[in-house]
Amino acid sequence: MGEPFYITTAISYPNGRPHIGHAYEAIAADAIARFQRQAGRDVRFQTGTDEHGLKMVQTARDKGMDVRALADEMSSYFKAMCDDLRISYDRFIRTTDADHHRASQAIWQAMADAGDLYLDRYEGWYSVRDEAFYDEKELVDGEGGVKLSPQGTPVTWTAEETWFFRLSRYQQPLLDLYAANPDFIRPESRRNEVMRFVEGGLSDLSVSRTSFDWGVPVPSSAGHVMYVWVDALTNYLTGAGYPDGDMPYWPADLHLIGKDIVRFHAVYWPAFLMSAKIALPKTVFGHGFLLHRGEKMSKSLGNVVDPGDLARAFGVDGLRYFLLREVSFGQDGSYSAEAIVTRVNAELANAFGNLAQRTLSFIAKNLGGALPEAGRSEDADGQLIEEVVVACAGLKTAFDDLMLSQGIESWLRGVYACNQYIDAQAPWSLRKTDPERMHAVLRTLVRAIRMLAIVVLPVVPEGAGRILDLLGVEDRDHDAIDDDGWYQRHVDAGFVLAAPTAAFPRLEMPAAEPEPA
Repeated sequence: MGEPFYITTAISYPNGRPHIGHAYEAIAADAIARFQRQAGRDVRFQTGTDEHGLKMVQTARDKGMDVRALADEMSSYFKAMCDDLRISYDRFIRTTDADHHRASQAIWQAMADAGDLYLDRYEGWYSVRDEAFYDEKELVDGEGGVKLSPQGTPVTWTAEETWFFRLSRYQQPLLDLYAANPDFIRPESRRNEVMRFVEGGLSDLSVSRTSFDWGVPVPSSAGHVMYVWVDALTNYLTGAGYPDGDMPYWPADLHLIGKDIVRFHAVYWPAFLMSAKIALPKTVFGHGFLLHRGEKMSKSLGNVVDPGDLARAFGVDGLRYFLLREVSFGQDGSYSAEAIVTRVNAELANAFGNLAQRTLSFIAKNLGGALPEAGRSEDADGQLIEEVVVACAGLKTAFDDLMLSQGIESWLRGVYACNQYIDAQAPWSLRKTDPERMHAVLRTLVRAIRMLAIVVLPVVPEGAGRILDLLGVEDRDHDAIDDDGWYQRHVDAGFVLAAPTAAFPRLEMPAAEPEPA
């Protein structure tokens, strides 16, 4: 196996059904995981659900349900979303899992052994929706002078006995971490926000609750359960095998999360790990929000759309392609039915899908599906292959740097070069005037289509996989994209293409855009 690569999403809070924002994060993480597998890395990809905390208790009470039954039901929707979107996770973790309870209690004990936990009384502002504590200076005024969190969520004054974590002790170590490792928090805008927050001073953090019992029990402290973010963040260690074994996948290479929870991952989490003397993750990447026609989606606004409905309306590949191509990774993005149909039809169906379809159909019709012999080559053939190799390398470089949209844009330059080439060479005319030249043109196109399909597999695994199946391509890693020996081996073996089918059908505008659930 290759070098380990451990990637995680945030674990979703299942007090409501999944929305397109959850799908976006899962799809982006999946594309990165698939890309790293292609590159030969030994990938561990984890996602899941964060099932403890007061919100779950309140939601279960409102529904007249047992909280564990609610957690089981709601978690199943998130797992189904991942399966429907072809998310290639290695583990779908739940914070109700037994091994996760052990890991959470182990890191708690390690922080206690470091002298970083003490019992006191907490009085302050708490947002149930955010599961977060806020200082008075962080609050904003809502209508009628009502105090709100920085996210605009309601806060209530809370007073109870609690265990505290000595977060203030880690202010300078955190600043030193950010200075020594500029890529620890990405993109740069998130890093700057976190640094300003930490530079403003850190207060010790309440890390247990006594007002409810739905959570991981605090060791040797009856009546206390862990603050939800302690056990939620620890899921990344649980999936790596903590506290048992050598943890070959730790430290995590990438925590992929929404920008609204960067503080928990880039301040609290590294401080907990420093205290427990556990290696820190390499990168925390806070992506932007996905908006619907420019409007933020939330359960409270009632505009949350089921990602399954979108996948059924536009296809899994179509939805994946649009989200990864349309949104500059790390920034906010917006979607609409019109935007999805326009983008997918123009670039995926017309540019690439049609290129593959007409090339392979031409071979099936005129050569009985047999791959063409070498034929008579010209400089244009080598130039096209060079352009495609550069385009594929551009995708690889961009994906390595988490610039997903830019990587797909580079790939498209190779697709457009192929379309310009086929129009200029016109194999349908060469069929009558110069069959030897036609063979060389078709051979060049098949080689180029193969390379383009291999590198775009992480983005559109189903459609690109169908093209590679038609071509008889089994070796689908990045090292294989510029290997031209595969073609001659297929010719020598008498390989015949299956009857080609459309890998990326054109989309039609749905009669009605999927509506909020």
